[in-house]
Amino acid sequence: MEIKASQVKELREMSGVAMMECKKALVDCEGDVEKALDLLRSNSALKAEKKATRVAADGVLRAHIGDDYATLIEINSETDFAAKDSNFIGFSNEVSKYIANTKVMNISEIQESEIEEKRKSLVQTIGENIQLRRVETIEFDTAMNAGTYMHSDSKLAGIVVISGGDSSLAKDIAMHVAAFNPLCLSADDLDAEVLDREKAIYMTQAEESGKPQKIMEKMVEGKLKRFLSEVSLLSQGFVKDPDITIQKLLDTNNAEINSFVRLKVGEGIEVEAKSFADEVAEQLK
Repeated sequence: MEIKASQVKELREMSGVAMMECKKALVDCEGDVEKALDLLRSNSALKAEKKATRVAADGVLRAHIGDDYATLIEINSETDFAAKDSNFIGFSNEVSKYIANTKVMNISEIQESEIEEKRKSLVQTIGENIQLRRVETIEFDTAMNAGTYMHSDSKLAGIVVISGGDSSLAKDIAMHVAAFNPLCLSADDLDAEVLDREKAIYMTQAEESGKPQKIMEKMVEGKLKRFLSEVSLLSQGFVKDPDITIQKLLDTNNAEINSFVRLKVGEGIEVEAKSFADEVAEQLK
């Protein structure tokens, strides 16, 4: 039977799916728009499942600061091109609204919400694996100040909660956290395994120098001290004024840091390097 352009357009507007997919669904459903919509919706779940194993290491971050909580969430796509697609941006905005209205403490909470159906539909529309990868939420007392910094490309962000000071100070330190990626608040808070691993590396380097034992121990001690100052937030030089430490900045403003979090899109995901020819071949499949 003949499928009218108006029917395809209507289904396209209802589903957000590509025109050719809409036309095929209408043909399969003999022109019934409602049945075609149901078919596309059921297909979206299948396509989402098939694409779920593909690496999604690009995307964006979204942030929200409420009265007593602040949230950062990572939304992944396979490519930066998809992350700039209007449909992806629209979905990201839906996620932003969700975390603004709901305190999400675990990523599974949003994965089991109404957002999941919208994600599956987006996979069908864009043709890439779209994932809600991780969420970080900080709860705080209403008397505290929270600040967030989001890089211009929405791929790097930080949130800081402080006692004392003001939201402007919290935002400045959030910018610093995003830029310098501290591993801990102070040297005393660093994970013992991380410290032991660094110490083992420095000891190996010292042994290769062939110097006496006491000198090697001093070399290791010096390197560990420098490492701790570089990865501990309070001892780092402030991003806006490297001559003062974060601790000094806090002392000047009668403030202290209660908690902080930083996310970078795709961090920790192993991406297989592909040649341009391989990428084209994959797209043509």
